[in-house]
Amino acid sequence: MSLDKDIEKLFGIKELSEKDRKRALSAFREMVKLLNKGEVRSAEKRDGVWRANQWVKKGILLGFRLGKLKDMSIDDNFRFYDKHLLPLKPLKIKDNVRVVPGGSSIRSGCYIGKGVICMPPMYINIGAYIDDNTLIDSNALVGSCAQLGKKIHLSAAAQIGGVLEPINSVPVVIEDEVMIGGNSGIYEGTIVQRRAVIGAGCIITGSTPVYDTVNGKIYRRTADEPLVIPEGAVVVPGSRPLKSQFGIENNLSIYTPVIIKYRDEKTDASTALEESLR
Repeated sequence: MSLDKDIEKLFGIKELSEKDRKRALSAFREMVKLLNKGEVRSAEKRDGVWRANQWVKKGILLGFRLGKLKDMSIDDNFRFYDKHLLPLKPLKIKDNVRVVPGGSSIRSGCYIGKGVICMPPMYINIGAYIDDNTLIDSNALVGSCAQLGKKIHLSAAAQIGGVLEPINSVPVVIEDEVMIGGNSGIYEGTIVQRRAVIGAGCIITGSTPVYDTVNGKIYRRTADEPLVIPEGAVVVPGSRPLKSQFGIENNLSIYTPVIIKYRDEKTDASTALEESLR
């Protein structure tokens, strides 16, 4: 039986026998190896559309079920306890990934491409995919199964949400050459298309309407499609008035992300990664 079908079958068994448990452990460990190599992913772009690989997400959840709490402490001053199937990613110098000292963690079961820079402290969860030459800055978070492309700058304290459930949900996807500003957050399966710029302090969730002042459009998640930030869009924090009687009487407004322009040469110059930092 193929790995994906094996995991699908084992995931559906509520009470695993000892024999099934051994099969499940073996299947999970094989899946983690493939995730570490980038040979399988929790989501992929097929025919121009991002789709979740449900069996991978089921496999990760299966690993949480199978895992037992283990003492992973370094010494008496650095005490850590986690599921025994979820250790740190076994990076080596030949992987060509910079992990700067200072409290960062990368869980095994995620792909980290060549030339990726990890500034402390930052965290990357299982199932994530980080493509080549991306910068993960200090205090940044990449959640479970999130998909990040090439040459992304994930600025300080930015958060990329993860998703394991619902199983069929596409995780947050950040395509190539996107700039994510500091203290921003992208959540609930939002897709940010290539070369977009998310300004500092922007919070974008799947249920957030995004107002495009250039094209006169409002982008929303639908029952069948996630929220998509268009290619090259420059998004900043904005507000819109509350139109209820109470809102009008009290002059209230609500936060909303706003597309104020699309990327141009001036934007490129202000968001370019300094190559000498690499």
